Amino acid sequence: MAELRNSARERMNKGEPALGCGIRQARTVDIAPAMKTAGFDWLFIDCEHNSMTLDMAVQISVAANGYGIAPIVRVPEFQLDMATRVLDGGAMGIVMPHVDTAEQAKAIADRLRYPPVGHRSVAGAAPQMAFEPLSQAETTKMVNEAILITVMLETPQAIANAEAIAAVPGIDVLMIGTSDLTMEKGIPGQIDHADVVKAYETVIAACKKHGKQPGMGGVYNPPIMERYIKMGVRMLLAGNDFAFLMEAARARTSFLRGIKL
Repeated sequence: MAELRNSARERMNKGEPALGCGIRQARTVDIAPAMKTAGFDWLFIDCEHNSMTLDMAVQISVAANGYGIAPIVRVPEFQLDMATRVLDGGAMGIVMPHVDTAEQAKAIADRLRYPPVGHRSVAGAAPQMAFEPLSQAETTKMVNEAILITVMLETPQAIANAEAIAAVPGIDVLMIGTSDLTMEKGIPGQIDHADVVKAYETVIAACKKHGKQPGMGGVYNPPIMERYIKMGVRMLLAGNDFAFLMEAARARTSFLRGIKL
C-alpha cells in the first residue's frame, strides 16, 4: 500500500521549522526537485497573487510528491471549489488567506476534510498515492491525516480571534500574513513593531494551547526571522523563487562590476 507522507508535517512533528519556498515565477515541474535539493520542505504554490493556473499548480504538485517535497497551494480568498480541485489533483495542503473568525475557519475545515471531520466530496483514485486502487475508507483516512490546512491571519480582528480559530478541529496551522497585518495596523512594513511581536505572541500561545502550529509569512529579514522562530514559529515561508533569483543575480553582477581592470 502506498505511504502518504507530508514532509512539512513531519518536520513540524519533530519540533523543527518546516521551510517553504514561494512559487511566484516558476511554471514547470522541475522547480520541485530543484527546491528539494536546495533544502526546502514544502512549496508554497501561490494562486492568489500571480497568474498561475489551476492546471499548472496541479502539475507541479504531482511532481513535488514524487520528490518528497510537500506541495501546498494558496488559493484566492475563500475559493473553496479551487481548493478541493487542487487537493483532488495532488496538493498536500491548502493555504486560505484572509481568515478572520472561527466561523470562517470551521467552513474551511468542513469543505476541505473528508468525513467524519468534514464534508469534502470524494473523488477517484488519489494522485498523492500514485493512483493505487485503495478502498475509500483507506484513502480518505490517509488523506485526512496527511494534508495540512493553513489559515492566514492578516488583520487585528483575526489576531484577536486567534484562540477561537486555533480551537477549530481540522485546522492545522495559523499563519500570520505579516505584510497585510502591518498594513491593516497602519504600520506598513514594520514587521518587528511591538504590535506585530505581540500578534506573534498571541498566535503562538493559541497554537500551543490547542495543539496547532504557528506559521509566518511576509518576514524575510534574517534577524527578525530568527526572533520569531525562536518564539515558536514552525511553518514558515522563507522567500520565493523570484526573490531568490534576483538576489543571486544582483550578487553576481555586483561582483563582476567590482572587478578592477
